[in-house]
Amino acid sequence: MPAQTARAPAPQPPILLREKVGSIAVLTLNRPAARNSLSEGLIAALHDALKEIHDDKAVRAVVISANGPAFSAGHDMKELTARRSDADRGRAYFAEIMNACSAMMQAIVYLPKPVVAAVQGIATAAGCQLVASCDLAVASEAAAFATPGVDIGLFCSTPMVALSRNIPRKQAMEMLLTGEPVSAATAKDIGLVNRVVTAGTEREAAIALAQKVAVKSAYTVKLGKEAFYRQAEMSLADAYRFAAEVMTENMMARDAEEGIGAFIEKREPKWQDK
Repeated sequence: MPAQTARAPAPQPPILLREKVGSIAVLTLNRPAARNSLSEGLIAALHDALKEIHDDKAVRAVVISANGPAFSAGHDMKELTARRSDADRGRAYFAEIMNACSAMMQAIVYLPKPVVAAVQGIATAAGCQLVASCDLAVASEAAAFATPGVDIGLFCSTPMVALSRNIPRKQAMEMLLTGEPVSAATAKDIGLVNRVVTAGTEREAAIALAQKVAVKSAYTVKLGKEAFYRQAEMSLADAYRFAAEVMTENMMARDAEEGIGAFIEKREPKWQDK
């Protein structure tokens, strides 16, 4: 009887897919069987992709989407729970993951290009945080958003940071304290997403929105995005002082000179991105 040939294990699909649509980089979470939970590997893959895109002049905007019925169920609880057997009951690992995830979320904010979330399904806990961390968001009418950590004894403290910077306090506290999901329509009403579209069209709608920004001066978008987040943390007087400095600097840019000239001359501007 011939010996049975051992089969090599099937290669696993990448947990993060990346493609280019014109000048738009599309990053797709690809752990559908795990509801796109943000495992250690997926957090690292997202962060690495953002680092690569940061200085890539060919990329002018980013869309973050997901495969499967869920956008993201947040942290991978099975992965975290497996470290309860560590000598410190997982404390060091939990801190490492939370800090890595926070750094990845901040990389979205600090990216000098707009980032648009395309949300096709439920986005919970750190998945909701990911949506809130993006500059813009388009949601399917079938999408929903929640910070349900309180239901399992784990308050969504890190998601709270991004959520509370997107929506009013009362609405944020209700989501955080009750854990109950809000619909895409409610998410739009409270400012968590920009647009709600027919289910199945959210990816294309997010790319279209990204393309509207991608045709602008990359220098101006970079300057404006950075200024937006910085002034939001300042007092009113400090914010105006800072914004005046940014406007002055912006006026000295070649693209501002070109853009204003094109406006006066009634022609399309030709950006130099500087």
